[in-house]
Amino acid sequence: MYETYWQLDEKPFENCADPRFYYPGESPQAALLKLRYAVENRRGGALLTGASGTGKTLIVAMLRRMLGETHAPFVHLVFPQMSTADLLAYLADELEGSTTNSENGGVQSSIRRIERFLGENAGKGRHAVITIDEAHLITSTETWEAIRLLMNFEVERRPALSLLISGQTALLPMLDRMPQLDERLGVKCLMRPFTVEETAAYATHRLKTAGARREIIDPDAFPTLQELTCGVARRINRLCDLALLIGYAEERKTLTAAHFESVCQELVTIAPE
Repeated sequence: MYETYWQLDEKPFENCADPRFYYPGESPQAALLKLRYAVENRRGGALLTGASGTGKTLIVAMLRRMLGETHAPFVHLVFPQMSTADLLAYLADELEGSTTNSENGGVQSSIRRIERFLGENAGKGRHAVITIDEAHLITSTETWEAIRLLMNFEVERRPALSLLISGQTALLPMLDRMPQLDERLGVKCLMRPFTVEETAAYATHRLKTAGARREIIDPDAFPTLQELTCGVARRINRLCDLALLIGYAEERKTLTAAHFESVCQELVTIAPE
């Protein structure tokens, strides 16, 4: 709607895991480096955690893009709230590349399928990667135990897969109660919010990637943008998108601190009556 007015090729602040819009801030770069190390060195497990909206899913997308063909298949489970039997059956299907739902023969059948596939996969010189996203939603002890046991699969005394557990920081106390799983996580990564400087660089990067040919956000507005969003990427995206829309409607030349404050108060913040 507003792209033509701001001379953009596309919307710059969509909440999607598009690698083109990845901004290499200190926290995401450190997380990406650690996760890549874990997978390429065939560690059994790794943890990626952080507050909602800090960019964990985009990190997973970037990791998938960076890994070579030897690190395959790459399974990304985004809805972990299922029974243990269904979760294992789903993973077996995804690893095998099944295009239709296979008959669920129970946990034992799924484990045999996973074990057989991993052996064949390793025989081809490949290493599987499984990412369990939104893992903080898993509350079943049985399911967590099954996830831990996935790291028992080995070929020639080396892990046959790397398991990446991703979720909000509620995962940390949960892992404290599961020391047998926690101690098997080769690396742990915590996504932190952006600083003022990173918020400015992040927003500018996304605008340029979307085709911006001029300054759209007033440089003096970035501290306000960071304060209003707490440096959280998803919040920055939401506020900037709304600010561009209202700025277009009001025929503004740039987005100022006062404009961000007004948009946040009117369209983002819900004040109690």
